[in-house]
Amino acid sequence: MRTSRATRTTRSRRAVVLVTTVLSATALLATGCSSSGSGSSEAADPNEKITLTVGDFGTFGFKEAGLFDAYTALHPNITIKENTTTQEADYWTAVQTHLAAGSGLDDVQALEVGRIALATSDALSGSFQDLSKAPGIKKDDYLPWKWQQGTTASGKTIGLGTDVGPMAVCYRQDLFQAAGLPTDPAAVSALWAGDWAKYVEVGQQFQAKAPKGTFFMDSATGLFNATVSSSTEQYYKNGKLNYKDSASVKTAWDLAMKADAAGSSQGLKEFDPTWQTAFTQSTFATTICPSWQQANIEKYSGPANAGKWNVAQAPAAGNWGGSFLAVPSSGKHVAAAQDLVAWLSAPEQQAKVFQKVGNIPSNQNAYSLPGVTDFKNPYIGPNAPTGQIFSTAAKAIKPAETGPKAGDLQNAFSNGILLVEQNGKSAGDAWNETVKQIDSTIQ
Repeated sequence: MRTSRATRTTRSRRAVVLVTTVLSATALLATGCSSSGSGSSEAADPNEKITLTVGDFGTFGFKEAGLFDAYTALHPNITIKENTTTQEADYWTAVQTHLAAGSGLDDVQALEVGRIALATSDALSGSFQDLSKAPGIKKDDYLPWKWQQGTTASGKTIGLGTDVGPMAVCYRQDLFQAAGLPTDPAAVSALWAGDWAKYVEVGQQFQAKAPKGTFFMDSATGLFNATVSSSTEQYYKNGKLNYKDSASVKTAWDLAMKADAAGSSQGLKEFDPTWQTAFTQSTFATTICPSWQQANIEKYSGPANAGKWNVAQAPAAGNWGGSFLAVPSSGKHVAAAQDLVAWLSAPEQQAKVFQKVGNIPSNQNAYSLPGVTDFKNPYIGPNAPTGQIFSTAAKAIKPAETGPKAGDLQNAFSNGILLVEQNGKSAGDAWNETVKQIDSTIQ
């Protein structure tokens, strides 16, 4: 999400236990004054009483991990107000409106990876500060491809990466066992290693012996997005729309249609209330699981299903989701906002967010911190090396050209798949309608 989270509505972000105590003075010295970012900017008056607004969507984890409280404890003159929108699409629409008006933006604005190519374009990048020049920020601290995504062609970095979306597959151990499938993470990973088509085949095996009223996967849209996200060639090629000829898009569409035809997908619209309720009702056995998805699983499955989920490696490494923090140049407190963004993006803070809501850091220095690569999620896969699975996947991601309308394209194809899953359209008709909609609205 987070959709995208690429687009997602709830990020774990989206999305799972963390110590939320206020940072000590020692921690401040280790993070606030280090090269990993935070600190203080000479342009920010430490005595001025101000309120910083942070606009984001879904669950970024800052509040949940206690970071806003920790930051304001270190900066008593600052109050932080988070303005959160559930649906990323609604959030982005509002951001675009404010950008066009030249007013109304928050001091800090989150940007989803599906929007970052547009945000770094000549049309919009002038509206944001160059964070590469902010105190304490170092390019080498971040995953190289993540830093590049937030940087314009001229070298201006308008977004610092909060997280990335390395994918795994989360699955219900009890439903797998009932269907005669293995339940150990290593054995489950081996079922579909190297090929998303194998994941679809396992779905057919599951469905043959599935407990009554259950499905292998929540939605074929998740399968589609995961397959596309695993490829270095997605919707664009050399700066131009290429989705009609993209091998990954074609493969992803065919696999989604195969899953629907086999009856192994429940056909839910991800992030909608019916999807959320399905977690509680235990009606599907797997969900494509970018790191931010963990928080959604815990939130919607609830305490009654604790210990029933586990996590396995995805068939192929890929990135689905991940976001950035940007500072609009029109803000009233630009220097203070840059300080906050730098501090939130430091490895220690990103590690805390990961431990609380599952968002894998984009600051690669966090991977060496205790509680990241060795982290085991007590709700999802208490015996699975959760941190190792996601951090290994993050480092294996290969850069892909996203393009300015990647988020819109993903939404269009997700809606096209739902025409089949929920409206009974044929695969051919749904494809044609999707192409027609894209050609008329996305340039």
